[in-house]
Amino acid sequence: MKPLIRAFFRTLRIVLGPVMLLKERLTQPAGVQRATADQAQVDQQCQSLALYQFSTCPFCIKVRQEMRRLSLPIEKRDAQHHADHRHELLQGSGATKVPCLKITEADGKICWLQDSNKIVAYLRSRFA
Repeated sequence: MKPLIRAFFRTLRIVLGPVMLLKERLTQPAGVQRATADQAQVDQQCQSLALYQFSTCPFCIKVRQEMRRLSLPIEKRDAQHHADHRHELLQGSGATKVPCLKITEADGKICWLQDSNKIVAYLRSRFA
């Protein structure tokens, strides 16, 4: 019974994955327009951020949409298909749960923020 359930959900992911990615592309929000100097400052701040994500995860899509709305060039790291990224996520945060935002502070301290709602709230409070 267990293999049958796994096969069902694997098939569901295979079928729904492309549909979710298409929906994400078709519903991309317009990005915030900032002055050139302000956007350059935001770009600089975003270099200390990295989003660990799966391409078809609905919670990751939610975070990516917010990143587009806020015009944030945050590096996206695929923890599903890249073993190095998955291992780094596991070592840093203690789990392979996505989405997860890696925040490197100016003093070199690294914070891991999990949960899409918390990540969106953090991005809005810092960049909106």
